[in-house]
Amino acid sequence: MSARVFTLGELAQRAGAELRGPADLPISGLSALQEAGPQQLTFLANAQYRKYLPGCRAGAVLLTPADAEGYAGNALVLANPYLAFAQLSHLFDRKPVATSGIHPSAVVAEDALVDPSAMVGPGVVIESGARIGARVSLGAYCVVGARSVIDEDGWLAPRVTLYHDVHIGKRVVIQSGAVLGGEGFGFANDKGVWVKIAQIGGVSIGDDVEIGANTTIDRGALADTVIGNGVKLDNQIMIAHNVQIGDHTAMAGCCGISGSTKIGKHCMIAGGVGMVGHIEVCDNVFVTGMTMVTRSITEPGAYSSGTAMQPAAEWKKSAARLRHLDDMAKRLQQLEKRLAVVTSSGEAASDD
Repeated sequence: MSARVFTLGELAQRAGAELRGPADLPISGLSALQEAGPQQLTFLANAQYRKYLPGCRAGAVLLTPADAEGYAGNALVLANPYLAFAQLSHLFDRKPVATSGIHPSAVVAEDALVDPSAMVGPGVVIESGARIGARVSLGAYCVVGARSVIDEDGWLAPRVTLYHDVHIGKRVVIQSGAVLGGEGFGFANDKGVWVKIAQIGGVSIGDDVEIGANTTIDRGALADTVIGNGVKLDNQIMIAHNVQIGDHTAMAGCCGISGSTKIGKHCMIAGGVGMVGHIEVCDNVFVTGMTMVTRSITEPGAYSSGTAMQPAAEWKKSAARLRHLDDMAKRLQQLEKRLAVVTSSGEAASDD
């Protein structure tokens, strides 16, 4: 696919930015600040990269008004360079554009409904009662289970698996290896023997959701597991049965969310976070990386647990001290009791 070329003036207009430089300068790609060449666009959004700006060779840089002061090169100046970079990046996306039609090797049930504008790739399986909406793209070897629905403009990379009764909203992107609607981990114990509980709910995914590679979302035990509109899930995330995630929450890789947990809207869950089951997290919560959430969060804000990295020798000393905390706490209680006795004795003597 040949690279698309835009003039700097066109990009400024699309981004709503102030143009500083020649409007007819051709821009054919994007790159990092320290690597961009004369026909590439880049951006500065993080202060730690400001040191690379003076030596930048880019055709133009997306900058805030403050960062643009004193910069001699070409620039597109606006309040949020990173957002503008995200919006303009789609102009240079080299993802192949799918053409409509059903590949001869696909297996489609007679009663499945596939919109004529959809693309069904090689080896795809679409089971009975499934419905594929307009302009949906199904990559090679995807499986769409019985009665599952993918609404318009969905894009599934190769080897995505949807079990039965999974409902996917509009404009949803799902990366390779993701599995939606697998059976939740539900068992009852009968005198030491585990008895399986049928998982008879489904999975409901809202509009404009993105789901990363090898992420799994289990079906509900009774009601559906629900992912709200605009949710962004990174790679290798585990969402257990009956979890509910509110609109526009974002979750980084390797998180694990236990069953029946409810996460609010506009939350940010950093990488490696774990949450126990049957708790609730309110709207507008930020949970930092590797935090273990063991109880409900009822107030917006940032939450952390664990300790930050430190040199190994220092960490070993800290770990050794942690083992003695209980003993130290008991000794402190004893000292406090003795001090209380001494203090009360002194006060009594002073009264006499």
